[in-house]
Amino acid sequence: MNRSRTATWVRLMAGTAAISFVLTACGDDSSDEPEATASDTPSASESAPAADSFTNDKCAANQTSADSLRVGGILPLTGNLAYLGPPEISGVGLAVSDINAAGGVDGTKACHDVQDSGDSTDMSVSTASAGTLVASKPSVVIGAASSSVSLNVVDTFADNKIVQVSPANTAVDLSGYSPWYFRTAPPDGVQGNALGTLISTDGYSKVGFLVFNDTYGTGLRNAVEDTVKGAGGSCVYGCKGQGDEFPAGQTTFSAEVSGVLAAKPDAIVVLAFDETKSIIPELKAQGWDMSKVYLSDGNTADYSADFAKGTMEGAQGTIPGADPDQGFKDRLVGWYEAAEGTKLKDFAYGAESYDATILAALAAVRGGGTDPQTIQKNFAAVSGAVDGAEECNTYADCVALLGEDKEIRYAGPSGIGPIDDENDPSSAFVGIYTYNADNKNELTSTVEGQK
Repeated sequence: MNRSRTATWVRLMAGTAAISFVLTACGDDSSDEPEATASDTPSASESAPAADSFTNDKCAANQTSADSLRVGGILPLTGNLAYLGPPEISGVGLAVSDINAAGGVDGTKACHDVQDSGDSTDMSVSTASAGTLVASKPSVVIGAASSSVSLNVVDTFADNKIVQVSPANTAVDLSGYSPWYFRTAPPDGVQGNALGTLISTDGYSKVGFLVFNDTYGTGLRNAVEDTVKGAGGSCVYGCKGQGDEFPAGQTTFSAEVSGVLAAKPDAIVVLAFDETKSIIPELKAQGWDMSKVYLSDGNTADYSADFAKGTMEGAQGTIPGADPDQGFKDRLVGWYEAAEGTKLKDFAYGAESYDATILAALAAVRGGGTDPQTIQKNFAAVSGAVDGAEECNTYADCVALLGEDKEIRYAGPSGIGPIDDENDPSSAFVGIYTYNADNKNELTSTVEGQK
């Protein structure tokens, strides 16, 4: 279901001069354990209400959407996207904690039940988790992180009339896929254009791709390639239709790196997940200038513990989503440390996971029920899709407006616009990150665009 997209980028938030352009894109289990509570002293934030304590509200086996806001999760606990698991789990857990601190859903308690999505190299993990979640009768399921994994389970949830909200899927194939599928991350046309434009404005016109054969990878490659060509550039390796993609899970890349270097590109785009940890050293070993490497949200991660100092210096990458304020990040860290005993290393898609959960709860309040059908009918409305909606920034404030029979636009830390008629965010931010000498990605600018 690839559809053309047109979006106008309207703002560059920091780090570079303002730009404006038009784009076209192609495209644990249930538990009866008592809840855990820990002290919290968060920084001030408009993203969520301050709390004296966090609660880790895991679902009991007998809790269902009939008597609770049961928030299921299908998130990467294992696999090559496992680094995204902690921030996404924290986003869901913190949202549930905030919902309950504000009185739940009309007095009904919320709870969370996160299952493993695995990754696209072993779809049996997500298949089994989807079955477990369906049997638990959830109100909503948050996930998956991988677009390919979502394509594996989306029909299962839709066939059972269960709302699925991904905080991280970007494949264009998922736009308008099902009335039961929503997302709080923008489709790849938005990120692909941002990445392609970044490459072009950096002065590069001959681009090579090292991309895995995955819905996410090839869809994003197509969007970047089209943008580069639209700016007068060309693709010299790994292009659409050339068959140079490598299988997900591959571990050696000497042939692929030799191939792309032989094509003499100005810049190389690496679209992969954990495979990146093998690709980068091979590029370095074969003499490539790493400041001419570009990454995307699937691999724009902190590599300070993976590579020798200076390996990634100057490389750039993109991650969809606004950079949340420090107060919200502090609360994510606080919840995760209280619940899991460790600190967060990454924040990618934590805000989108939080907002996905809050939107589902507000949809339940607006519709007067915690069943999936009620959430599905009201999800877009509470995001601001109804004319005359009044903006609110916290769950408690939004609930108060709904209690006055007002329409609302929940504007949370992810910074997305109202949900559109394809169940996508109508606008979103994309962050541009640059790697320092310690191989850590640092935010250098943020652009906002409309789908």
